[in-house]
Formats: sequence, structure tokens, C-alpha cells
Amino acid sequence: MASPHDFWPHCGFNLLEIDPRGWLVPTPAYLRQFLRRPELALVPESCAAEIALHGSLAADPTLAISGEALALLADADARENYGVFLRFRDGLCAAGTLQAYYLQIMRSGAVNIPAVFMDAMVQAMLRLLLDDCHDAIEARAAEMLFRPQRVTLEAGRMLAGDRATLDLFNETAGLGDVGRLLLESGALQPRIELQVLGSDNAAQYWQDSERHRFLLDLTHELTQDLSHGLTFKMTRARSGLKGLARVLERWVAHLLGVQVQIEPVPQITDSAWRWHVGLDAESTAILNDLYGDRPVDASRLQRLVSLFTLTFANPAEMRADLAGKRVYLGLATTADGVLRIKPQNLLLNLPLSRPA
Repeated sequence: MASPHDFWPHCGFNLLEIDPRGWLVPTPAYLRQFLRRPELALVPESCAAEIALHGSLAADPTLAISGEALALLADADARENYGVFLRFRDGLCAAGTLQAYYLQIMRSGAVNIPAVFMDAMVQAMLRLLLDDCHDAIEARAAEMLFRPQRVTLEAGRMLAGDRATLDLFNETAGLGDVGRLLLESGALQPRIELQVLGSDNAAQYWQDSERHRFLLDLTHELTQDLSHGLTFKMTRARSGLKGLARVLERWVAHLLGVQVQIEPVPQITDSAWRWHVGLDAESTAILNDLYGDRPVDASRLQRLVSLFTLTFANPAEMRADLAGKRVYLGLATTADGVLRIKPQNLLLNLPLSRPA
């Protein structure tokens, strides 16, 4: 499972196996990595029962653990964290693959495990899909499916930066605890030096252990139109939106077995608009209001990052009443500029002719 670019080395991809279908099978080594997370790692205050439980699971992550064993843990948070991990582990092992478990959870409508586990599965699945990828912008765009972004407008360019990385820099100026103390004392001003990913520095993305420092250019120019038509002007040929579109195509093909083409579009004016999918909660609400001819104020429209068209390679795979029509996708930030893509939306809301 080696890749020319061994990126995302900590996602556990190399600890997984691939079944004949091409889906990812969990192994004890993959499960064991979660025991090193801060929520489960031992601390000086860990009681004897927790130390014993952690040791047993480290030796055999598939070991059956009774409720009575969890009840012996002195710390309530530890009991809860181990219970959540075991629920994730048991569900994943019962489903057999990451893909099957992910789809099972999403289709159930009851997500009963934390986002950290969902994001970990999404990252591993995307790592598989991008194993042959040589486009750094496409790989960086894929991060948007499992890491929230902050989107800002800088010198006329719409830039997406990794939220956790930007927040950490704002807290420490990139200097760790020392930087945090200096900022708090007023002796140091926040200084963030992040690079916009492009052809000139793409090689660094594959080699940089802190690749989350790279910004992705999502530049569009929005013109007001409160009807069903929304107009965007593409201003950069190497927009990260095109990389994101390629990733979403792979995502749909891999998990639904359906070939689609997705493109960011300069404008949408379609009097026969029949179907749309928001790639996040904000764009879903905006598109729903536009479709229902409900007023959308300018401040909400400004949160739109992009629109896309999605077309099926085989129209027969669409619902009969929609065959051949385009599906429109939306991407938007929250009021405070945070973008969190919900990759499951594409899997659950496409107008398929049959259950995938």
C-alpha cells in the first residue's frame, strides 16, 4: 500500500488491509492507535484498574470488555471515553470495513460516535482514494472533508486555512507554550506565516510534516442575484475548488459505485432547477431558501464559497423524473467564517434510481 507520496502518515492507512472489493479492513494495529489519543492515553492520575484495562487493550485491541470492567475505573471521564471507543471498535469490526461502517452510521440517521472517529475513517478512506494522486492541490482540498477550515478574504483572494492550525497560531504565534505566555503578556504580537499552495511550492506539501500550514485558494467573485440564478466569476485557473471537485467525484464513485462529473461553475441560471445538495449545513439552508423562493439577505449570500454542477455519467442511474438533469451543489461558511464539509451529504442525498 506504499504511495509515491506517503502523506498523512498518522492517519493509520498503512495499518489497514484492503479486501477484494477495495474497501479498508480494520486490523488490531489500526485499533491500537486510538489508545494513544489523549482521551485514552494513561496519565499520572490513572487508577490501577485503568492501567490494567489500557494494558489489556494495547495487547489485544479486540479483547471483549465487560461493563463491570469499565465500572471499576475511578474517573468518570475515563469510563465514558473507553465506552465510546469500545462502541466504535465493536461497530467497526461487526461491519467489516471502514466504508461499510461509515455508510451504516450515516444511513441510520443516528450518529452515536464522536466526530473524531468519523473524521478518522474519512481521512483513511480518502488516503486510499488518493494513493495515486500527484496533485498537491487535490490532496490539500481533500483535507477539507475531515478538517474544518477558516475562510478569509485577503487582498481579493478567498483563502481556506486549517482551523486548528490557525487557532493554534493565534494562541501561540507558532512558538508553543512560550509563545502563548509572550502573547498573554503583550510582549509578542501574533504573526502567522502561511503559504498559499500553488505550483511553485507544491513539492513542499508532500514533504512537509506540518502540511496543514498551507492555505488553499478558493477565489470566486460573487455578484448579487437573489433569484434562482447565482453568479460567480472564476479568477484563478488553479482554484482549489477544482481539486475539491475531483476529490468529490472519487468519493461518490468509491462509496456509491456511481460515476459523476463535478465542476465549479461561473454561473447558474436554470429555470428547471430540480435538485440540489448542500455540502455543509449553511449551504443546505441557503439553497433550500433560494429554491423555495424565500428571501436570502446579502450577509448570508456572502457566506457562499462556491456552487458546483454535478452530472451523472449514466442518466439511467438517476431517478426517472430527474434523469439527465443537473444536480447543484453548494459550499458555504458559518457566520464566523468556518467551513465544515459534511461528505456524507453527497452519499445520502443524490437522486439515485436505486439504493446504492
